[in-house]
Parts: sequence; C-alpha cells; structure tokens
Amino acid sequence: MQNIEDVRSDLLSRIATSDNPRDLLKVAELKQLMGAITTLPAAERGAYGKKVNELKIALEAAVEARETAIEDSSVEPLDVTAPFDINAEKVSLLPTEQGSQHPLTTELENVVDIFTRMGFEAIESRQIDDDKHMFGTLNFHENHPARDGYDTFRTEEDFIPPAHTSTMQNRILLAGRDKLEAGGQIAAISYGRVFRNEDVDATHEHTFYQCEGVFVSKNATLGQMLGTLRSFFETYYGQKLKIKTQPAYFPFVEPGLEFAIEKPAALGGKPGEWLEMLGCGMIHPNVLKAADIDPNKYTGFAWGGGIERLVMLKYGIEDLRHFESGKLQFLRKF
Repeated sequence: MQNIEDVRSDLLSRIATSDNPRDLLKVAELKQLMGAITTLPAAERGAYGKKVNELKIALEAAVEARETAIEDSSVEPLDVTAPFDINAEKVSLLPTEQGSQHPLTTELENVVDIFTRMGFEAIESRQIDDDKHMFGTLNFHENHPARDGYDTFRTEEDFIPPAHTSTMQNRILLAGRDKLEAGGQIAAISYGRVFRNEDVDATHEHTFYQCEGVFVSKNATLGQMLGTLRSFFETYYGQKLKIKTQPAYFPFVEPGLEFAIEKPAALGGKPGEWLEMLGCGMIHPNVLKAADIDPNKYTGFAWGGGIERLVMLKYGIEDLRHFESGKLQFLRKF
C-alpha cells in the first residue's frame, strides 16, 4: 500500500511538468504495481486492487489536465484590432466600434416588423422538432417522400431539424382556439432557420431562413390572403405591385397556390416580368382538425417563403452561398 502512495506522489509531480505526460502512464513502477496483485494472498487482493484502480483514475485525470494546459499555452491569442491586407489595402478586422447586423438579420427584422404592424403575432420557430409537428399535423401522408432521409435531416434520436417553419403551425392553432371560441381570430407568423438535405450551389443551401403566416377566423377567404400578401410586398418594396397566382400542391393547404409579383421597378423590373415569391393557400381541413378546430365552422389561410430570396432580389446578390460563408468582403457591403 505504501508503494502505491509513493508512486502516486512521484508520478503526479512528474506529470505536472512533463511535455509528454501520457508516456508516464507506461513507466515500470506503475506496471510493477499492477502486476503485484497476483502475488498477494487472496484476502488482500480486493483492497489492493481498489487502491491501484484509484491510482490509475487519478493519473489519467492528471494527464488530461496537463495535455489541456499544454494545448492552451500553444494557442496564440487573436488580435482583432490588428490590420490585415484586403485587396492590397490595410484594414482592421473590426473596422467599426459597435459592429453591424448580418443582412439576413436586418431583413428578417424588417419582415417581422411589417407583419406585426398588420396585426400578426410573431413567434420564433424551433431549431429541433419531431415528426408529429413536421409532418403529422400538417397532413403529410405516412409515405410522403419528404419524410425520407434524402430530403429531411434526422438526429440519431429521430428528432428533426425543421425543414420549414410550418412546424410551428399546429402549436399556433392550438394556442389560438380560445380566441376563436370567443369570437376572435388567429393571426400569427413563425420565423426562423430551417434545414434541408440539399446539394449546395448558387441557388440551393442546406441552411436558410423562412417566414410563415397563419390566419384563421369564421370567414377567412382566399381574397383576404391575397390582399394580405399584396400589402406586405408593396410595403416591403415601397411601391404598388401587380400580383398573380397559379395552382400548386402542398399537403397542408387546399387549394394551394404559388404567389408571384410583377418585378418591382426598384429591382430593375419591367412590365410583364414576374417573380415567384412563395407558396400559399387555404388551410386544409385535416390541419384544422389536428388542432381540434372545426373546419365546418372556421376557415383559414397560410403562406410561407424564404427570407434569402427577398434579400437576394433586393440587393442583387447572385449567389445564395454568400449568406453562410462568413466572408468579410461580402458582409462589409451591409
């Protein structure tokens, strides 16, 4: 037992100053202690083995602590105020005292502001969710291809990084049932980051942002939806706009539509040029039923679209990958 304490004291002091602490776990003294257990009387082996095991745990912890200390001491601190070359010009890494917002953050705040001023409650979407809210409550068939791994990410525990902010729709509807029964209406948007298993190129990303809107009342109509969306885009682009729709399929709405605006003059648009902006439609009766809302008594509409598309059009950005690149040359433009 005394030999164990002597080895502990010696190795702990050597590990604390060693540049290769893990090598000390292989020294002869330690091997001799471990091998000695077979030479002891059977009655003494249990206590001896326990002591040796405690020694091994203490030495391993000391080695890990020393390795961390060595690693930390080798990392040079980054001077964010030091100048560096960019296009042969010396500039500071942080040229502003207070920093600036990412363009997506700025435009997302603008989008949320417009809808909240129109009377919609703003709710941030989740970063992780389950199959029920991603698909089940939104009228996706059990064998719908969107549930497959080639389109939707899943964790090992079968949770889902949401592929659309529609994952919040059932929660919004459930939370608003009391308002409906009291003669009111449900009016909310959900916004946030979403994820899809996409091959990344100039027009596709695996990570992007969406904003979805939901409205339910006793007499919600398609005309109200079109008026709401037209009002939003006219406010966002600061001019009167023509709109048009065409039929589309989405499991959670019926009928489903693709919504387009005439390209704004501010974006270099000419009469007759159209931009498809988002998907929308009247909320499917099955989606209302999933939230215990009677579709024979209430109707609603919903829409959803990407924030990146708005920003790319507004600022003439040619490559979607810029937003997640972290490139300072791109971010300095904003």
